[in-house]
Amino acid sequence: MPASYPGYLTKLETIAVLGVEDVLIRSLLDKNQFHDPLDEALNLGISSATWPLFGLLWPSGQRMAERMALRPVTSERILEIGCGLGLASLIAHRRGANVTASDCHPLTHAFLDENTRLNGLSPMNYRHGLWGTAALREDGLPVMTSAQDERLSGLFELIVGSDILYERDDEGTLAKFIDGHAAAASEIWVVDPNRSNRTAFHKHMARAGFTLHEQVLNLLAHADEAAYKGRMLTYTRG
Repeated sequence: MPASYPGYLTKLETIAVLGVEDVLIRSLLDKNQFHDPLDEALNLGISSATWPLFGLLWPSGQRMAERMALRPVTSERILEIGCGLGLASLIAHRRGANVTASDCHPLTHAFLDENTRLNGLSPMNYRHGLWGTAALREDGLPVMTSAQDERLSGLFELIVGSDILYERDDEGTLAKFIDGHAAAASEIWVVDPNRSNRTAFHKHMARAGFTLHEQVLNLLAHADEAAYKGRMLTYTRG
């Protein structure tokens, strides 16, 4: 049964990820949910149409979680950017990895806290992470949000992001954001469902000193999961 929260509806889903235990996820009921009474999301450039996207599970996130389930757990610092429901981060956190999830949506942290609780996990590291022009005011200063005490800082050896190449970025703001949080020796994973902005992103990452390895993901439909076509992009430096 859907659960009702002030302004929006949610549902519980059991998500199977190969190689690890199933994960219980509270997500938004559908793409029609919207609740931004204080314009917190709007002030971050999140429209009513894009507001619910953080709270839905996406095929690219599933691909990232599958890869994270195979990553040997070490002392490396891991960052997921644009995490949404943070499935990959939840997998890493449950396996004992040092992972920080980040997003710009005002409700992301609350959903992550609830999903860690549902799976019997300790609270996960979370930071507010926003790149591009939406992160700046008209005078060029950082946008001030209620999450200022959670702003992303520090360097990470592994940075991951699923379906984050969703808009044109001629200035390379995403690559600069990644470069600013990547350690000198680091690895970047990006799952891209064949959007049209990949080539420009490659160029900006190359300028930051990253070398690309590209793997085609062409998965057939099975059980309750639809077919998937995309790329697993791995950038390494140092």
